[in-house]
Order: sequence, then structure tokens, then C-alpha cells
Amino acid sequence: MAAWGFVAIDKSGKEIKGSKEADNEEQVKRELKAQGLIVLEVTEQNALTKDISLDFGGNPTPRDMAVFCRQFSSITRAGVTIIQTMSMLAEQTENKKMQKALFAVKADVEKGETFADSLAKHPKVFPELLVQMARAGEASGSLDTAMERMAVQFEKSAKTQALVKKAMIYPIVVAVVAVAVVILMLVVVIPKYTDMFAELGAELPGITLAVIAMSDFIKKFWFIIIPVIIGLVVAIRAYSKTFSGKHVFGKLALKIPAVANLVTKSASAQMARTLSTLLTAGVPLVEAVDIVADTMTNIWFKEALKDAVQQIIIGVPLSQPLQSCKLFPPMVYHMVGIGEEAGSTEEMLNKLADYYEEEVEMAVQSLMAAMEPMIIIVLAGIVGVLLAAVMAPMVTMYSALDSL
Repeated sequence: MAAWGFVAIDKSGKEIKGSKEADNEEQVKRELKAQGLIVLEVTEQNALTKDISLDFGGNPTPRDMAVFCRQFSSITRAGVTIIQTMSMLAEQTENKKMQKALFAVKADVEKGETFADSLAKHPKVFPELLVQMARAGEASGSLDTAMERMAVQFEKSAKTQALVKKAMIYPIVVAVVAVAVVILMLVVVIPKYTDMFAELGAELPGITLAVIAMSDFIKKFWFIIIPVIIGLVVAIRAYSKTFSGKHVFGKLALKIPAVANLVTKSASAQMARTLSTLLTAGVPLVEAVDIVADTMTNIWFKEALKDAVQQIIIGVPLSQPLQSCKLFPPMVYHMVGIGEEAGSTEEMLNKLADYYEEEVEMAVQSLMAAMEPMIIIVLAGIVGVLLAAVMAPMVTMYSALDSL
């Protein structure tokens, strides 16, 4: 089959560009006309143009998905068909990647495929959690309710992620500014004082000589230092995506005292909220826990939930593997255990999610409150060393002049 690029117009008069695989040009035109499109142009793609896209839009954020689910629920609840709903949402979506996927889902639904199966064809846009919820909603005849629950899920997820990012961005920005200031002083300010001290013939103390040596090193080998730093950053990022790297950095996040509390509470909130949403929609426990495992960011939590799936299959209650993995706080497995005994696991998970989402917010505030004085102390130490390196020779010279 060859790849064919096409330009067409839909029923609303909007121009659509895309590509299809087909045996010939006539097959492409027939498929497009079957979708209700007016074909303007069909051209065969070659190796240089196939699958090339100038769309640099990123994947949809949880906030984008929350808006999509909320609007989908509201529009379909008003009696609008899924096909019309998808067309309306696609036209107003700003994210190009999501817009393309929505038009494709609309076309698949028009062919007779289920909404969930159509979403499943675009895993980079629509997560497995949304697909399963849509499938459960279609099976029970309550798709609008399922999408409304997903809107709440994505809104909570977006809020939690924003809090975690807020905690991480502040120290990173301060660290970058501190490094920039230090480099500026070493490359621009210190050399000027070095020339002045050389003209005066003053004997320089050790701290000043050390700073001058660092300044000379940076000025002389900057073309080596910069590529080395960039290479290290790229290597670390690449390693963090490997199986071993995910375990190393995941364990590191659980060992650093200031970060471990936030990571654990964030994972607990995400697990409880997602599992509650799936179970409420009627997704079986084994399948629900497996889906939740795939949503976890830290690989240690992901593997713990994958192990829990295997134990649930042989009849072990969920609370036991949650306890034995020693990753989740005691309240998590105790509340899940109570829910299992009382037959209200979804309700307990929902309460757990509410509790730990509040705990994440408090943990972020505590982390930032603890980091602010630490950052100030580190910056004061760096600036103090540089000032001492500059001032020490001057103090020595003034003392010599006073003794004359």
C-alpha cells in the first residue's frame, strides 16, 4: 500500500489535510467521500514527504483533557450526537495534536466503530484510563456520566501536578540564577580586580589565588566546559529513561527526606483517585489496578501495583500487597482494608484521595518553606567566598599602608 496525502472540505466547510494508506488514488477518494468529505486534492507521498508534519504541538495536558471531558459530557447530555460533539470539540481545540486525533475519532465513529475503540487508536493523546472509562460508560449507557467523572479525575490530576511542579521550579530557577551570577563574577568582575592587584604588586592571599585560578580556567577552557556540561545533562536524561535509570532515580526520590514525603503522598493521591474512578465506573479490580499501575510516575510504585495485580488474581485482598510493598503510608492500606471488609472500597478510596490531595498541597508548602532558607544560606556562602577573595587583598594593602 502507498501513502497518499489529501486536502478535503468537511460538511461545515472547514479545510482538512491529512494522509491515508491505500492501493490507489481512487480508493482514497472513495474512503474520503464515504466520510462525507469533498475531495480537493490527492497526491502520492514519497520517502521525503511521508509522515512529515510541521505540527510542533505537544501532547495534551491534564487540563486540556479535563476541558475536553467536561465539554463532551455537557454537550452529549444536551442530546447532541457523538459525531456532532466530536466535530464541535475538534474545531475549537487549540492543541493541534489533539485536534487531529478528535477528527480521526469522529471519522472512525462515523464508520460504525465504538467511541472507546476509536479513542484507543490514539494512545499518545487519550490515556488508557479514559479509554476504559469510555468503554464502561458505553456498556452501561451512561457515557456522559463516565466522561464527567473523568473530567473531575483530570482536574484533580492537573492540580496535583501543578503543585509538584511549583515545588520543583523554584529551586531550579534560583540555582540557575546563582550559577549565572557566579559565572558573571568569575569571568567579568574578578579579572578586573586581578589586573588592579597585578599593577599594585600586592601579595595575594590563598582564597584570592584560588578564585583567580578558577576564573582563568573558565576563560581559557569555556569551549570545553560547555560541551561537557551539555553532554552530562543529555547523558543523565538518557540514563533516567532506561530501566536501570528509572530505578535509581526513583529510589533516590524516595530516599531524600525533603522530597520523599511529597513523592509518597502524591503517588498515594493519584493511586486512590484513579482507582476510585475506575471502580465506580464498573471496571473490574484486576484491570483497574493494572491501569492505575501504568499511570504511576515512580517506577517503584508502578512495579508494586503490578505485583498487586498478580496477587489479586489468586485471591489476595488489595490491602495486603499495598502493605507488604512498604511504599504506601499505613493509612492507605488500612483504609483500603476497611473498605474491603465493609464493601465500600470506592468510597474509602475517594476519601483517601481527598485527604492526600490536601496533604500534597501542605507538603509542597512545607518543602518550599524548608528550601528557601537553605537556598539563601548556599547563595550567601558562594557570594561570601567571592567577596572575601576580592576584599582580602584590599584589606591587606590598607593594613600595610597604616603601618607605614
